[in-house]
This record gives sequence, structure tokens and C-alpha cells, in this order.
Amino acid sequence: MRIAFGVGRLAAAGAGVAAIVGQLITSLGYWSTHNVQNIPLAITNFFSFFTILSNVGAVLVFLIGAYLLFTRSGGDPVWYNLVRASVATYMIVTGIVYNLLLRGIELPQGSTLEWSNELLHVVVPILALLDWLFTPGRLPIEWNQLWKMLVFPIVWAVYTMIRGPFTPNELTGTPYWYPYPFLNPYTSHNGYFSVAFYVILIAAVIGLVAAGVIWLSRKGWFTKR
Repeated sequence: MRIAFGVGRLAAAGAGVAAIVGQLITSLGYWSTHNVQNIPLAITNFFSFFTILSNVGAVLVFLIGAYLLFTRSGGDPVWYNLVRASVATYMIVTGIVYNLLLRGIELPQGSTLEWSNELLHVVVPILALLDWLFTPGRLPIEWNQLWKMLVFPIVWAVYTMIRGPFTPNELTGTPYWYPYPFLNPYTSHNGYFSVAFYVILIAAVIGLVAAGVIWLSRKGWFTKR
């Protein structure tokens, strides 16, 4: 059973890599035909999306998890168990936020590659949830660890809001760049008040999902198997 789940993790990692690389290649082609001069900055912006960073994390978690399934038995290392729970949280939130707020909205990476978009925002988040639910090795997580699962989203939000006003967008000609429209105070209806509302709302969603992930870890399904 561990071998089968390990192979499944490798397939999930492959799907994530294909989606990220496919969208990056599509964006590079789009930038080259739209006179984007600062490609390193454009690539940095590409990897500043929460979705991309979460999917990179998911790929790493799947690959490390496959190795653990192939090479050891019993429960996962404690550090990996918490990282796996955190990434599962981010991927689930990615799926929720995209499908509720962003589906159908063109994001500033350039042209959207549809099959990659569905993998990044629907398929891989579902795979991350299923992996957390059913793959052997999961350990119970103490409730006092929840704050650690919130560190990355907080750091990302601070990074985004500090960087945004000082990052030019060559595609639109504006002197600012934000990965998602609801984080852009220049275009939001009530400026920073609207942004603050969405940041608090999404923070609450992340906290609730993280609590749900911890609660699931304390159930007996496949724990330490």
C-alpha cells in the first residue's frame, strides 16, 4: 500500500511541475510578444503568486513524501508532518479562493494556460487534500502548532503589500504590481479598506482550514501506518 501511495505522490508531483512549467512557458511567450523588457522581474512576479508558491510547496511535499513511503515504515518525521499539513492547508485555500473570487479573472502573469490553470487551482489542491486524508504516515498535530501553519501566509501578505507599490507592471504601464485584484488598493473600490477586508477574510479562511487539517490529523485513518 505504501508503494502505491508513493507512486501516486510522484504522479501528483509530476502534475504540479507540468502545470507550473507550462504556465511559465506560456507567460514567457506572452511577455516576449508584449515588449516586456525586464524578464527577471516578470519571473519574480510569476513566483510571487500564492498559487504558484503553494504548488511549488506541494510538489516538494509530494516528492519528499514519496521518498519516505519508499524508504521507511511507520509515522512520518514530525517536521515533515507539519510541513505537509501546512502545504495541504495552503492548497485547499488556493482552491477555495480561486473558485470563489478569481475564476474567470485574467491575472497579471499574461495569457492563462487553461489546463495548467485547472491543475494549479483545482486538481492539485484536491490531490493535496486526499493525500492528507488517506496517505499512510500522518501523525496527530497538537493544537498549539496551528500558529506555525499561519507563518507563511502572513509573511507572503506582508511581502506582497510592501513590494506592490514599488514594483512596476510593464504589461499595464502602472508603477505598481499586485498578484491579485483584491489586494490592489489602487483599483479596489475603497482602497486599503477593501484590501484589509479581504486580507482579514482570507486569514480567517486559512485559520479555519488549518484547524480542520489539524482536526483531521487527530483522527485514526492511516495514522503511523
